Amino acid sequence: MNKGKITFGKIQLKTPATENNELTASGSGFGSFGRIEPQKTAVSSSNAASDVEKLSADLENSRMQELMGISGFGRKAKQFDINEMIQKAKQNAPKAEVDQNAIPGPSGDTSEADEDSETEAIGPMPSLISSAESSNNTKSKKELKQHSAENSDDSDDDDEDDFDEDAPINKIPNSHEVEMRHGSKAVISLAADASGVRLATGSVDYNLNFWDFSGMDKSMKSFRTLQPCENHPIRDLSYSSTGDMILVVSGSSQAKVLDRDGFEKMECVKGDQYITDMSRTKGHVAGLTGGSWNFIRKDEFLTSAMDSTLRTWVFAKCKEQKNVIKTRAQGGLKTIPTCCAYNRDATLIAAGCSDGSIQTWDTRRMFVSTTHCVRDAHTKGSDISSVLFSYAGQTLATRSTDETLKLWDMRLFKKPLHVFENLFSRYDTTDCCFSPDDTMVLTGESLPKGQKLSNLYFFDTKTFETVCTIPITDSHIIRTHWHPKLNQIFIGCGNGIIRGLYDEKRSMRGAKLCVVRTYRKKKDVEMVGGAQVITPHALPMFRQEKTRSHRKKLEKDRMDPVKSKRPDLPITSGQGGRVASSGGTLSSYVIRNLGLSKRVEDDQDPREAILKYAKEAAENPYWIAPAYTKTQPKPIFNNEDEPDSKKPKTE
Repeated sequence: MNKGKITFGKIQLKTPATENNELTASGSGFGSFGRIEPQKTAVSSSNAASDVEKLSADLENSRMQELMGISGFGRKAKQFDINEMIQKAKQNAPKAEVDQNAIPGPSGDTSEADEDSETEAIGPMPSLISSAESSNNTKSKKELKQHSAENSDDSDDDDEDDFDEDAPINKIPNSHEVEMRHGSKAVISLAADASGVRLATGSVDYNLNFWDFSGMDKSMKSFRTLQPCENHPIRDLSYSSTGDMILVVSGSSQAKVLDRDGFEKMECVKGDQYITDMSRTKGHVAGLTGGSWNFIRKDEFLTSAMDSTLRTWVFAKCKEQKNVIKTRAQGGLKTIPTCCAYNRDATLIAAGCSDGSIQTWDTRRMFVSTTHCVRDAHTKGSDISSVLFSYAGQTLATRSTDETLKLWDMRLFKKPLHVFENLFSRYDTTDCCFSPDDTMVLTGESLPKGQKLSNLYFFDTKTFETVCTIPITDSHIIRTHWHPKLNQIFIGCGNGIIRGLYDEKRSMRGAKLCVVRTYRKKKDVEMVGGAQVITPHALPMFRQEKTRSHRKKLEKDRMDPVKSKRPDLPITSGQGGRVASSGGTLSSYVIRNLGLSKRVEDDQDPREAILKYAKEAAENPYWIAPAYTKTQPKPIFNNEDEPDSKKPKTE
């Protein structure tokens, strides 16, 4: 059975004028529940100022509803600030008078729609003008907000269209470039430590250069050049994980380990070349081709050589290798490993061989059989110049002299993910490099015939598209290294120049520290050439001064107060017309400045200063003399000059 909805109307506070009329209509003293019919009364202009009384009555009405517990029923009442509404009503009283004269109908009564709107909401309502103004203001504010939001969205869209930080091309640090001169021959090896402070480069001219970014100026000169392996080109360089040691792989059969400053710490032993089984020898017997440090164990490194073996070494044990890995071709014959590398967690060792195969071994097992092996990875007879694992370890990049760069997925190692072709390479040490976030792989090309500049290529590892091509130099590009901490790219070229690319905002330290330092010119040492005549027995006036070095000359000039421009020394007593203002001792200085005594003569003889009070002390003894009058003999002072202490010689 459907019941009718019970609604509660407003409880209005009764005035004395209308109380008698309502008592006759209903017997309730508190008013009536439900809808109250509006009373038809005449509205005159003199009642326009009654808005304040109405608001106060509404306030009392709301308080009465709270006391009776009716304010919680039905629709929730709106909340208003009564004091603020009273002030607005006082300000808008003249305007309200005009509006109230216009609102009533022909009979002078208010419209039912307004009364319905008043009965719908429980609680005091603001004036009509103020509500209209507030609604207009809110509408205008909403329109302004929407308009500003649309403009901001349009501007954001324009900015996003102009610059996208996630785009691979915007991650390449190529806004600035620096140039470092290694020599005149090709730079075929390059390595940087993990902190990004040191850079080492090797060349076919047998030289190894060390570059220190924290100590270089804008002249970009290396602080040390040496030949660690005599007359052998430096084929490969690798810094340890801590950066305190560097592995030098040359054309000889013995790898060397140097410290950060280039001093030799270890040299691998050479094997016996007359032993056929390479696992029986203690070292390599042919020229080295590559090397790499272990990323987990800082004292272990790997080398590959032309004797068809890979050997792991421990830094503390230089007399013998740790493990021997043999590389085999298709029919079980020997094949030469041309490059080798560890992955980031040092669980895999990869090698690229001269027969075009890629072979990997698991370091947690015996090195008897390969973990992965792809025989036709590259063209047979072309050397694989570089094998590199990505930072995540799931992708392998190989660079070969067959003008290709291939990406491999370690989870599906049978076929390459993609092949980048037409990358001409003349050097068997041309490498490739991953970006720090593994989104790009970059490699350089050798200068083709008829082309003026060689390019550095950036490829996307997901879409396999060419992200960017940057012309670098008029020679070959051999080595590339994108440092993950500095966010800078170092490129070794065939004309002996190392180029560094960096971004002013995205890169940090490294080459940015050097370009702002000015070159400090050294003092020229004067070289005076002339024959010196040595005359040991010449008279002093004719004796010729000995030639001194520049350092000794500077030390002698330092001792000369005129040449060294020595300032005046502090005055201890009056000299040269200058008098000490406050005495020569600390006690005299304190006495004079504190006013404890008269002027103290620092230059007088202390013996004379004491004898000056001898007469007064003899006439009026007070302290010491009375105690020794009976036992102390009479003092006798010698007023004459002291005779010469030296006795005359007696014949």
